Amino acid sequence: MKLLICSVISLALLSSAVDYMDSQTTNTHWLAGTWENKSPRGSMYETWKVVSKNELAGKSYMLKGKDTVVFENIRLIRKNNILTYIPTVNGQNNNQPVNFPLIKSSEDKLVFENKAHDFPQTISYTRISKDSLVAEIAGISKGLAKRQAYPMKRIK
Repeated sequence: MKLLICSVISLALLSSAVDYMDSQTTNTHWLAGTWENKSPRGSMYETWKVVSKNELAGKSYMLKGKDTVVFENIRLIRKNNILTYIPTVNGQNNNQPVNFPLIKSSEDKLVFENKAHDFPQTISYTRISKDSLVAEIAGISKGLAKRQAYPMKRIK
């Protein structure tokens, strides 16, 4: 009987862990699409595509005439039960990816952090509505706290 109870409890815990992992991945799918941030310097875009149940691929770029200038390529991937934001920024970090593990999430917010990175140390996405979000980077740069918010509208 004890073995049966332990088996049922173990199965329930495993099921909860799987449900949690699935909700983490599903919770990121609201990023899929093309987002635009308009500023006086021009428009910046971020495009996200669902690659698999465990991965989204993204890129940040600007359009200059007919040319696309890519700032960074991003992977949002779940591996070993950890959701990680992995940007590769042109001209930074020897063009190598940097890992920002998820530290906090809710239905409408994802917060990633890497305290060892120069700047930013924190990257977050907050869903305002189906077609509106705010991407934000924050941290310490040259001894000063810095924060940049990028309100974005879905265009695709």
